[in-house]
Amino acid sequence: MCPGKTQSKHGFCEAHEHLASGWNSPARGTAEQRGYGWEWRKKAAAVLKRDRYLCQCENCKGCRLPASEVDHITPKHLGGTDDFDNLAAINEDCHKDKTQREVQAARRRT
Repeated sequence: MCPGKTQSKHGFCEAHEHLASGWNSPARGTAEQRGYGWEWRKKAAAVLKRDRYLCQCENCKGCRLPASEVDHITPKHLGGTDDFDNLAAINEDCHKDKTQREVQAARRRT
């Protein structure tokens, strides 16, 4: 945890205010600007088909939930790529949980 103090509405000190941009921030750019355009959608469809539209996350504990999203097993910010072997079908709720854990871990590293 950062000991920095702030009075900003976003709650981040000056050293960490770059983390305040959030998922829906215009600073993040559009999906296409972040690399999730036509090629990504085509690859994601292939991954969903490969994984038979079943969640492949480690937290499902063998009970396969229906998957509608594709996840980077190793996140891109940690060096993960868009290679098929780094992509897996994932349930929407599982994806939200995994992303939240990754965000929290990234904040602890800064």
